[in-house]
Amino acid sequence: MIQPDDRIATPGQIVTFERNDITFKGRVIPSQCQQSVIVDLTIMENLDEIDFEYDRTVVAHTNYRIIEE
Repeated sequence: MIQPDDRIATPGQIVTFERNDITFKGRVIPSQCQQSVIVDLTIMENLDEIDFEYDRTVVAHTNYRIIEE
């Protein structure tokens, strides 16, 4: 289980989060979201193997952990 931290991600940072028991990793992209970030998942090497319809998704600030600045 991903343990979120108290920091708010900014564009360019890499975050990790879980959905449906799958751990995702992506780069935060610019947006006007107040309570969440938009994450570009195309940096994941195995994205094609995961049954996930989109290569971008919205993640609430309380559901991710920043893993790379």
